[in-house]
Amino acid sequence: MKYKVGFVCVHNSCRSQMAEGWAIKLGSDVFDVYSAGTENYPAVKPMAVQVMEEAGVDMSEHKPKLLSDIPKSLDILIKMGCNVVCPFVPNKHMEDWGLDDPSGGQIEDFRETRDMIKTKVEALIKRVKNGQISLG
Repeated sequence: MKYKVGFVCVHNSCRSQMAEGWAIKLGSDVFDVYSAGTENYPAVKPMAVQVMEEAGVDMSEHKPKLLSDIPKSLDILIKMGCNVVCPFVPNKHMEDWGLDDPSGGQIEDFRETRDMIKTKVEALIKRVKNGQISLG
Protein backbone atom coordinates (compact mmCIF):
# COMPACT_ATOMS: atom_id res chain seq x y z
CA MET A 1 0.00 0.00 0.00
CA LYS A 2 1.21 3.49 -0.85
CA TYR A 3 0.55 6.48 1.35
CA LYS A 4 -0.18 10.00 0.09
CA VAL A 5 2.49 12.35 1.44
CA GLY A 6 2.47 16.08 0.85
CA PHE A 7 5.23 18.59 1.49
CA VAL A 8 3.96 22.13 1.99
CA CYS A 9 5.59 25.54 2.30
CA VAL A 10 4.74 29.07 1.21
CA HIS A 11 5.92 29.22 -2.41
CA ASN A 12 6.59 25.57 -3.33
CA SER A 13 9.77 26.81 -4.99
CA CYS A 14 12.58 25.30 -2.90
CA ARG A 15 12.29 23.17 0.27
CA SER A 16 9.02 21.41 -0.53
CA GLN A 17 10.22 20.78 -4.09
CA MET A 18 13.47 19.25 -2.77
CA ALA A 19 11.45 17.06 -0.39
CA GLU A 20 9.20 15.96 -3.26
CA GLY A 21 12.28 15.09 -5.34
CA TRP A 22 13.88 13.05 -2.55
CA ALA A 23 10.63 11.28 -1.63
CA ILE A 24 10.07 10.24 -5.25
CA LYS A 25 13.67 9.05 -5.63
CA LEU A 26 13.92 7.25 -2.28
CA GLY A 27 10.36 6.32 -1.35
CA SER A 28 8.31 5.70 -4.46
CA ASP A 29 7.62 2.19 -3.16
CA VAL A 30 5.97 3.69 -0.06
CA PHE A 31 4.57 7.06 -1.15
CA ASP A 32 2.51 8.83 -3.73
CA VAL A 33 4.29 12.18 -3.45
CA TYR A 34 2.93 15.73 -3.69
CA SER A 35 4.20 19.19 -2.87
CA ALA A 36 2.41 22.52 -2.81
CA GLY A 37 2.56 26.09 -1.62
CA THR A 38 0.10 28.51 -0.08
CA GLU A 39 0.96 31.33 -2.53
CA ASN A 40 1.56 31.51 -6.27
CA TYR A 41 5.19 31.61 -7.35
CA PRO A 42 6.55 31.70 -10.92
CA ALA A 43 9.24 28.99 -10.85
CA VAL A 44 11.32 26.59 -8.77
CA LYS A 45 14.48 28.31 -7.52
CA PRO A 46 17.35 27.63 -9.98
CA MET A 47 19.82 26.87 -7.16
CA ALA A 48 17.40 24.29 -5.72
CA VAL A 49 17.27 22.58 -9.11
CA GLN A 50 21.08 22.79 -9.41
CA VAL A 51 21.91 21.27 -6.03
CA MET A 52 19.39 18.47 -6.47
CA GLU A 53 20.90 17.72 -9.90
CA GLU A 54 24.31 17.48 -8.18
CA ALA A 55 22.79 14.77 -5.96
CA GLY A 56 21.25 12.87 -8.87
CA VAL A 57 17.67 14.14 -8.58
CA ASP A 58 16.23 15.77 -11.71
CA MET A 59 13.84 18.61 -10.87
CA SER A 60 14.18 20.40 -14.22
CA GLU A 61 10.50 19.81 -15.03
CA HIS A 62 9.15 20.73 -11.57
CA LYS A 63 6.75 23.67 -11.34
CA PRO A 64 5.32 25.37 -8.23
CA LYS A 65 1.85 24.10 -7.32
CA LEU A 66 -0.86 25.35 -4.99
CA LEU A 67 -2.69 23.37 -2.32
CA SER A 68 -5.67 23.22 -4.68
CA ASP A 69 -3.49 21.22 -7.13
CA ILE A 70 -2.94 18.27 -4.76
CA PRO A 71 -5.35 15.76 -3.15
CA LYS A 72 -7.83 17.25 -0.67
CA SER A 73 -6.63 14.86 2.06
CA LEU A 74 -3.28 13.24 2.71
CA ASP A 75 -2.02 10.40 4.84
CA ILE A 76 1.05 12.43 5.84
CA LEU A 77 1.39 16.22 5.78
CA ILE A 78 4.86 17.67 6.19
CA LYS A 79 5.18 21.41 6.72
CA MET A 80 8.64 22.58 5.75
CA GLY A 81 8.71 25.53 8.14
CA CYS A 82 6.24 28.08 6.84
CA ASN A 83 6.86 30.81 9.42
CA VAL A 84 3.15 31.46 8.89
CA VAL A 85 0.11 29.39 9.74
CA CYS A 86 -0.21 26.75 7.04
CA PRO A 87 -3.78 26.05 6.03
CA PHE A 88 -5.20 22.80 7.28
CA VAL A 89 -5.12 19.84 4.94
CA PRO A 90 -6.93 16.77 6.33
CA ASN A 91 -4.32 14.16 7.25
CA LYS A 92 -3.57 11.17 9.48
CA HIS A 93 -0.11 12.37 10.53
CA MET A 94 1.46 15.84 10.47
CA GLU A 95 4.95 17.14 11.18
CA ASP A 96 6.58 20.55 10.91
CA TRP A 97 10.22 20.16 9.92
CA GLY A 98 10.95 23.81 10.69
CA LEU A 99 13.60 24.21 7.99
CA ASP A 100 14.97 27.65 7.16
CA ASP A 101 14.45 28.76 3.57
CA PRO A 102 17.85 29.05 1.83
CA SER A 103 16.40 31.40 -0.83
CA GLY A 104 18.54 34.48 -1.17
CA GLY A 105 21.53 32.65 0.28
CA GLN A 106 24.62 31.10 -1.21
CA ILE A 107 24.79 27.75 -3.02
CA GLU A 108 26.18 26.17 0.17
CA ASP A 109 22.96 27.12 2.00
CA PHE A 110 20.98 25.23 -0.65
CA ARG A 111 23.28 22.20 -0.36
CA GLU A 112 22.93 22.17 3.42
CA THR A 113 19.13 22.33 3.13
CA ARG A 114 19.15 19.61 0.45
CA ASP A 115 21.13 17.29 2.72
CA MET A 116 18.94 17.99 5.78
CA ILE A 117 15.83 17.25 3.73
CA LYS A 118 17.33 13.99 2.41
CA THR A 119 18.05 12.86 5.98
CA LYS A 120 14.52 13.73 7.10
CA VAL A 121 12.91 11.99 4.10
CA GLU A 122 15.00 8.86 4.72
CA ALA A 123 13.92 8.86 8.38
CA LEU A 124 10.27 9.36 7.40
CA ILE A 125 10.41 6.41 5.00
CA LYS A 126 12.00 4.24 7.69
CA ARG A 127 9.40 5.23 10.30
CA VAL A 128 6.53 4.44 7.89
CA LYS A 129 8.04 1.09 6.90
CA ASN A 130 8.60 0.21 10.58
CA GLY A 131 5.04 1.13 11.53
CA GLN A 132 6.24 3.91 13.81
CA ILE A 133 3.72 6.33 12.29
CA SER A 134 0.08 5.41 12.81
CA LEU A 135 -1.74 5.77 9.50
CA GLY A 136 -4.80 3.74 10.35
